[in-house]
Amino acid sequence: MSAGQYTPGPDRTPEREATTPPANPAQPSGDRAASLGGAPSYPTREPGTPATGTSATTAPGATPERKVTRAGVIWAAVVAALALLILLIVFILQNQEQALVKFLGFEGSVPLGMALFIAAVTGGVLVAVAGGVRILQLRSNAHRARVRQRK
Repeated sequence: MSAGQYTPGPDRTPEREATTPPANPAQPSGDRAASLGGAPSYPTREPGTPATGTSATTAPGATPERKVTRAGVIWAAVVAALALLILLIVFILQNQEQALVKFLGFEGSVPLGMALFIAAVTGGVLVAVAGGVRILQLRSNAHRARVRQRK
């Protein structure tokens, strides 16, 4: 790494060089940088080498840093969706009583759980359509602004 690049240590604080004198507790932290030449000093080291006091592997007892990946997020979303679907199936099975439904002159008898499910899906579709229209409107406005900015 080149001089001046920030590299946090394992505890997410900048590591100090061995030549940096220990901080004076009586001196405020803002004055420390001024007393060391005006700029904070960060360690420099060759690329690929571990920081001072750390090893390339995780120390025993320390938890390794976890990476969030797209596959992990998708997996979590699928598991959550499956749990919701199981709850939905249980709801529909427990509400099998017939309900009389009337809509625009049509009349029919549908299980209560299914009628509520259809109503919820219809509401979700209406919200999705309204949101999609708004997104298209915002994209169109942003595109027009970019075109005007180029001129």
